[in-house]
Amino acid sequence: MSPVQKHLVIHGTVQGVGYRWSMAQAAEALGVRGWVRNRRDGTVEALAVGDAAAVEALVRWAHRGPPEARVDRVEVLAPRDPAGAPEGFEQRATV
Repeated sequence: MSPVQKHLVIHGTVQGVGYRWSMAQAAEALGVRGWVRNRRDGTVEALAVGDAAAVEALVRWAHRGPPEARVDRVEVLAPRDPAGAPEGFEQRATV
């Protein structure tokens, strides 16, 4: 079965609250590969690649985030190239 992917942009109070670290921990626990990074506009962007059920579980987590976060909405953008995803799940620098 081919991996599925979701390219997300998370809006709300999602920077400075441990969102990236927490998402990386959740993704690793689910076996999802990809990345997460802050954006200069105050959002968090992520790419999740893996088994459909695991990716959907991470998307559900993204709507909640860590306890200190306040997620207003999660956008799902057009898919990216899954071949470009890292082997694990990494925190990337701000763009």
